[in-house]
Amino acid sequence: MCGITALLLADHNLMASPELHEGLGMLQHRGQDAAGIVTCGNKGRFYQIKGNGMVRDVFDQSKLLQLIGNMGVGHVRYPTAGSSAMSEAQPFYVNSPYGIVFAHNGNLVNAEDLRTFLDQDVHRHINTESDSELLLNIFANNLQKTGKFRINEEDIFTAIKGIFDVCHGGYACLAMIAGFGIIGFRDPHAIRPIGFARRRSPKGYDYMFASESVVCDGCSFTDFEDIRPGEAVIVNKAGVVSRRQLVPDANFSPCIFEYVYFSRPDSIIDGISVYKARLSMGEALADEVLKKLGPNHDVDVIIPVPDTSRVAALQTAYKLDITYREGFIKNRYIGRTFIMPGQAMRKKTVRRKFNAMSLEFADKNVLIVDDSIVRGTTSKEIVQMARDAGAKKVYLASCAPPIRFPNVYGIDMPTPKELIAYNKEEDEIAKALGADKVIFQTLEGLVASCQEFNANIASWDASVFNGKYVTGNVNEEYLQHLENLRADGKKGKLEESQSPETLGLYNFNLQLK
Repeated sequence: MCGITALLLADHNLMASPELHEGLGMLQHRGQDAAGIVTCGNKGRFYQIKGNGMVRDVFDQSKLLQLIGNMGVGHVRYPTAGSSAMSEAQPFYVNSPYGIVFAHNGNLVNAEDLRTFLDQDVHRHINTESDSELLLNIFANNLQKTGKFRINEEDIFTAIKGIFDVCHGGYACLAMIAGFGIIGFRDPHAIRPIGFARRRSPKGYDYMFASESVVCDGCSFTDFEDIRPGEAVIVNKAGVVSRRQLVPDANFSPCIFEYVYFSRPDSIIDGISVYKARLSMGEALADEVLKKLGPNHDVDVIIPVPDTSRVAALQTAYKLDITYREGFIKNRYIGRTFIMPGQAMRKKTVRRKFNAMSLEFADKNVLIVDDSIVRGTTSKEIVQMARDAGAKKVYLASCAPPIRFPNVYGIDMPTPKELIAYNKEEDEIAKALGADKVIFQTLEGLVASCQEFNANIASWDASVFNGKYVTGNVNEEYLQHLENLRADGKKGKLEESQSPETLGLYNFNLQLK
């Protein structure tokens, strides 16, 4: 999962970098592994800063001043393919043709075939293991075919249609072509989110693309629109917007896990308020609690696992007329645990991340509400912490159904055998977690919680729950390949000694300052 944003300012004398930096800060929840910004100056030169770490670690005021130009692309990353090497920090760049910068959120399921094609058929050099670089080079190759000295919007639409024809998986992409403008497009299923908005300025309209609407809201952009499945949007340097549906029969199937966990509650994605969806999830979860524990249950208090489950937990408590309390205090300077390398590290981090207040647990039967249960590392520690704080009974409720399958479209879910729900019934899961009972949301309830706010979405990517992959081309061979990449201890976490601003070969802005 990654966060992407792009900006084009109508006033060519202004710099895009400060607002791109702000935007990446608002997308930090989508990736804490690396961050990068590439801008384009008036002479068509690119300027880059990128590196491993949080946005605050990679950028400061002096670095932002080096990012010249009124348009640019930004990216925050955590890796779902390849390694965490600094060389794989995005955005990526190719100089031929025309000079293209590219940022991507998602994952390709036919990456190996594309890598072979680019190497053997079109002889383009791929320098990393990232599938984002594959998308960039497919795009570049399609533009190269025009043979033109200068391209136009029609050429770009044709090049993106060529991507849709051969690239399979979930992908939301942003591109910037030197001296031309910025481009956003979304895969034919619209699995990963992206939209754009505009803002009136003295010189015309400024335009911003972002993974989530909250970025545009925070930067005072209005009229946010989601890019439709199989659609491309081009904003040229004069501020003229061209958009085209390139896959007319696209099957709209966005990732439902965006609403459960990844997206900020103040975002609106595909016309659905994430906040309202989570309120609805809380209502549906309350129904499941009554089914499993009965109307004469003995729950004294409902406590959320901060932060993502708060909204749903509050609504669950309201509907069940049970006291809601904040029992876990969170250290906000610890990253998300399920994406951390190694089970031992995740287990240690949970205790550092949360602290249980005995005041809210002692001598009570507690219902703990979490957004989802993945490996169970956090959940097991949370249950034990509640018991250590004096809870008599600990019930654990999940706003999502049991996760039994890996995600292949851009979320770094573990291998099936590392999932706590793999080949287990609910009672077995409860025993493994040390809980008195585990209560899961149903898939039907989860879908209804989102679909009630946008009836035009007829299907969802819910593959982590049901194993049904919407692109239809995920086979056992690929899943085994993914397991080999993702299993604890197998995924390469390369370390590089360069500072964020000195990436050697990859830092082309050093020659452009």
